[in-house]
Amino acid sequence: MSEHYYTERPTVKRDVHTMQEVLRGKTYTFLTDAGVFSKKGVDYGSKHLIETMQLREDAKVLDVGCGYGPIGLSAAVMCPKGHVTMVDINERAIELSVDNAKRNGITNVTILQSDLLEQVQGQRFDAVLTNPPIRAGKEVVHRIFTDAFECLVDGGAIWVVIQKKQGAPSAMKKLESLYSEVTEVSKDKGYKILKATK
Repeated sequence: MSEHYYTERPTVKRDVHTMQEVLRGKTYTFLTDAGVFSKKGVDYGSKHLIETMQLREDAKVLDVGCGYGPIGLSAAVMCPKGHVTMVDINERAIELSVDNAKRNGITNVTILQSDLLEQVQGQRFDAVLTNPPIRAGKEVVHRIFTDAFECLVDGGAIWVVIQKKQGAPSAMKKLESLYSEVTEVSKDKGYKILKATK
């Protein structure tokens, strides 16, 4: 069976390389590796979410499925008076995120290995960001939406990027069953940015 990027301990051979990406007008240097999501460059969906998300500068933010860190680290730069917690099940992704935070001089982050939101139970956030692991299946994606609801303050919101052909209609339905207001904030090249407010 081939490994997925949501494997807890990837065994695929290391293939570390460095790349630069411009996100919201800022240039980042990222270390990536085999066994993590979108290792050759920040994927279009994540970029679209980063360019679209709106966060207060003092927000407490949670990035679920952070990979090597582009969404969470971008959020940390957007929230200089706030704090971003980044979680991923993949230990290699966590190592890379820690390295990439240091590499880019970003200190207002906490990076944890966690099966979905397990390690942040009981904490409260103003915003949750996710490019969910579609290949892990609908049940996993919908659990992120449910667990995020429990972790959000009243009036807080989850921002989700999802492809129309990879479950956007069912994601929308699930979000509408939980949250008081769900809007499609943006749509581009088949990617939708959904914002669901508690």
